[in-house]
Amino acid sequence: MHIGRVWRPIPQILLPNKETFKLEALFYFWFFKGNMLSGLDFMILGFAAVAAGAINALAGGGTLITFPTLLALGVPPISANVTNTVALCPGFMGGILAQLKDLSGQKRRFWTFLSASLIGGVIGSILLLRTGERSFMAIVPFLILGASCLLAVQGAIRIWLARRSVKEDAKPQSETWALILIGLAAIYGGYFGVAMSVVVLSLLGLMINDSLTRLNAIKQTVAFGANGAAAVIFIFSGKIAWTIALVMAAGALIGGTLGGRLAGHIKPDALRWTVVSIGIVLAIIYFSR
Repeated sequence: MHIGRVWRPIPQILLPNKETFKLEALFYFWFFKGNMLSGLDFMILGFAAVAAGAINALAGGGTLITFPTLLALGVPPISANVTNTVALCPGFMGGILAQLKDLSGQKRRFWTFLSASLIGGVIGSILLLRTGERSFMAIVPFLILGASCLLAVQGAIRIWLARRSVKEDAKPQSETWALILIGLAAIYGGYFGVAMSVVVLSLLGLMINDSLTRLNAIKQTVAFGANGAAAVIFIFSGKIAWTIALVMAAGALIGGTLGGRLAGHIKPDALRWTVVSIGIVLAIIYFSR
């Protein structure tokens, strides 16, 4: 098969720059056609996805488990990020459905922030697909370290927001500024997205005076919009490992269910700090390469 045929259906705007196009095309062709994962590899991915689903349900940050696992198994960095996003995307829809009652009375806010997150997710995904493999791998340690730091302060941020939301003298800011900042956060969500929810919830709490529960429902909306828009773009990129994505999606679904049942038996803070520690160790390893 000629390499060009693999890439021909892909929209031009999604292609990498000309200097890396041939190299990346050969790399993807070699991986997906000549170096398929073994049964053991898929088992490892399945367990990682189950763990990620449970972690997301209990504390957040499950991508810090699945993304490095994909890299360790030899999946190209951008493909690993793309596949991971698509595989875990259905979970964000579940987050919205779980908080439908909290979206009541927020129709205008819902559609406004959803629109901003969709636009941001598209921009972020296109930026990712136009980043070279080496360039992306060079910034992966920074992304993982930053996401780990965000998860580390997640508990403190939630406590602060909960206290702020009950203060009657808290002055609401312009939702226009909140919309702009959320749009920028959604660009990050479409590009990498780990711990984006921490950033979004913090911005919403700073800019909008409302209850934490209602703001959390908008946060779920933004997360779904950014990741959903990115997933749609990624479908046309040719970089999704569909078999891997399906295995991970099934594992994440199982893990999310288990996480919900274990919610009363596992302390979210302890689990969160475990994930943070893993993320920092991985960042150090990637920095040292």
